[in-house]
Amino acid sequence: MKDLQIQKAVYLVLKGALSVPVYDHVPQKTAYPYVVVGDDTAVPFDTDDSLGTEATVTVHAWSQYRGRAEVKELLEDIYDALHRADIAVQNAHTIESIAEFQQTIVESDGLTRHGIIRFRITVDQT
Repeated sequence: MKDLQIQKAVYLVLKGALSVPVYDHVPQKTAYPYVVVGDDTAVPFDTDDSLGTEATVTVHAWSQYRGRAEVKELLEDIYDALHRADIAVQNAHTIESIAEFQQTIVESDGLTRHGIIRFRITVDQT
């Protein structure tokens, strides 16, 4: 399966498309706003003549802007970068990249806004 390659590709797309830092692991004392490529799932997407992977990738946007505008703008930018995008996955062809849902919440500190968006990405090995 190509789940590591999918994660790397998503990270590179977001790093190139967003004006805020993108992380896989957030360093301590990181300033807001930022984006994290988060949890994922992967299942085989094989056919009689090809091997593939269907993955879900959850991306998190973090902000301490008062109100939800900044985190919603980040989610919009993430959506624009990944939804229906031909993501360059190493040794694979992207069949589709589709946004499945998004959500914004206020964290328990009452200050931090957390945006969550999940994509379903299907690739076929080349």
